[in-house]
Amino acid sequence: MSNDIAPQNSKAADIADDLDEQEKAAEKSQAAADLKAEYKELALQGLWKNNPGLVQLLGLCPLLAVTSTVTNALGLGLATLLVLVCSNVTVSAIRHWVPKEIRIPIFVLIIAAFVTCVQLLMNAYAYGIYQSLGIFLPLIVTNCAIIGRAEAYASKNPVKQSAFDGLMMGLGFAIILIILGVIREVLGQGTLFDGADLLLGDWASVLRIEVMQLDSQFLLAILPPGAFIAMGFLIALKNTIDSHIKAKEVADTDLVIERVRVNFDS
Repeated sequence: MSNDIAPQNSKAADIADDLDEQEKAAEKSQAAADLKAEYKELALQGLWKNNPGLVQLLGLCPLLAVTSTVTNALGLGLATLLVLVCSNVTVSAIRHWVPKEIRIPIFVLIIAAFVTCVQLLMNAYAYGIYQSLGIFLPLIVTNCAIIGRAEAYASKNPVKQSAFDGLMMGLGFAIILIILGVIREVLGQGTLFDGADLLLGDWASVLRIEVMQLDSQFLLAILPPGAFIAMGFLIALKNTIDSHIKAKEVADTDLVIERVRVNFDS
């Protein structure tokens, strides 16, 4: 009798182990799907839905003042992107050891350290763009987009997600800078990538494109008021696209027809 019970017990144990493995595999797959969905949402938030420059309207001072050319916009965008990613990673890594009462000064200190590193690098390897950006390079420290992400996301989430959040927010901000730079440089000077050698080296002088011949510069596009106007058009365009997408979603929902089963037996 005992010989018959032993195989049954071993089979039951094997079945239980298989169930545990299946549950673990299901949990891992669900965790991977959740992580993928989170990364997708972070990308969508940073690039479109919650873009720092276009939706939150943060960092407007350098955004409007520096984007007179694509080169300046690209330089500031890359600097902000680097600082945003590094500060998010650092804040996330030390989030368990930072007292809540002094977290903001510590975040500012971390951001200031990375901005100083970026300044020194630009001063050493891209002195022309360093001079062109001027005071707006150290002003990255006070950019609310950077400290806002450190407080709202990096201080509450793991390092990988925080790094990706900083990357997407930085890319979203840099894209708006570059688009403004393109609009203002083409309308104001009729060129693209003017002064690219200041940022990328002497070889980049061949990147300069003469889009149209202007007898004189269009000052409204070059000065900050032109940036305000261009920014207003970009915000209006985004709002129009969002409204169109929302209206399309509502229309698609209205087209769904519910099928009702009729029971003739009753």
